[in-house]
Amino acid sequence: MPKFRLQLDLQLFSQEKTESATPKKRQEARKKGQVAKSSELPGAFILLFTFLSFMMFGAFLKKHFFNIFNLTFSDYLLSDITIPNVVTLFGKLMIEGLILLTPIFFVTMLLALMGNYLQIGLLFTGDPLLMKFSKINPLEGAKKIFGLRSIVEFLKSMLKVTVVGVVVYITLSGQINQIMKLSHISLENTLSFVASITIRLGITIGAILVVLALFDYIYQKYEHEKSLKMSKQDIKDEYKKSEGDPLIKGKIKERQRKLAMQRMMQEIPNADVIITNPTHYAIALKYNATAMEAPKVIAKGKDYLALKIREIAKSNNIVMMENKPLARALYDQVELGESIPADLFQAVAEVLAYVYKIKGKSS
Repeated sequence: MPKFRLQLDLQLFSQEKTESATPKKRQEARKKGQVAKSSELPGAFILLFTFLSFMMFGAFLKKHFFNIFNLTFSDYLLSDITIPNVVTLFGKLMIEGLILLTPIFFVTMLLALMGNYLQIGLLFTGDPLLMKFSKINPLEGAKKIFGLRSIVEFLKSMLKVTVVGVVVYITLSGQINQIMKLSHISLENTLSFVASITIRLGITIGAILVVLALFDYIYQKYEHEKSLKMSKQDIKDEYKKSEGDPLIKGKIKERQRKLAMQRMMQEIPNADVIITNPTHYAIALKYNATAMEAPKVIAKGKDYLALKIREIAKSNNIVMMENKPLARALYDQVELGESIPADLFQAVAEVLAYVYKIKGKSS
């Protein structure tokens, strides 16, 4: 019977973007201005807290609002309408208008900054402002118009309009009797009633929009994380770029080891003594009483490297002494270029004294 084999290209699996973004990828995206951000949240905060500020500054706003009416209908329209009077009127109206709007302006600015800061922190980047041909690509534009994100944005807008319409209808329908009586009450009471209804609507709608904006922020964060996802191959490529290709790093380390070995071999002729195992270990010691506090290990090795050390020492007439425990202790405890530890002073001193005696030196 013929056998059917299903061939799988494992490379395809490595290209699937299933892995969370690395810190480096997140940092690069942030520098480009690609962050999880809901444009709805600052606007919802501004709407809610602006209407709350109307309640907080109600007396202040009412006073200057009626000042505008008094200036317009009492002080100037009852007097002669001349150019100087009109100029003075508009100057005072401008001042009263600025005084009226200044608290609202500062509240709005503060909330706009806070709404963005709470989402993305402090971020300054000009990358989104750069001219990119991909932004004017018709195909990319069509994808954005008919893509999933556009559908989601449309549904969000419809939801907001529906919610706001329902809230306005319920609020006004509950006050229909009071609205019908407005023509029979004073102007001040009419303004107070309209102001109270407006503030109530503003706070209710603002609170609902804040809740919707929070859900939108969660959705934007999910989409942002999804867009940053990486494949296993992407992570490998990033690691190679940041840490270097493992093959190249291995060659560099091998080259560094060879250079260190050459320098070590060049130091052996300067040694005072070579302590051996005798075949497995070889450690070269040097001591200069005027420049060193204790003897130093200038070369060490085992097996083949120990053989090379002994060969160089022999060709340079360096004294070699067999001391198995000391050789093993020096090899295990002392790194190249380090001084010997205090617990080995006595044993090394005895060796050096013997060497100096052989060379006819005084210890």
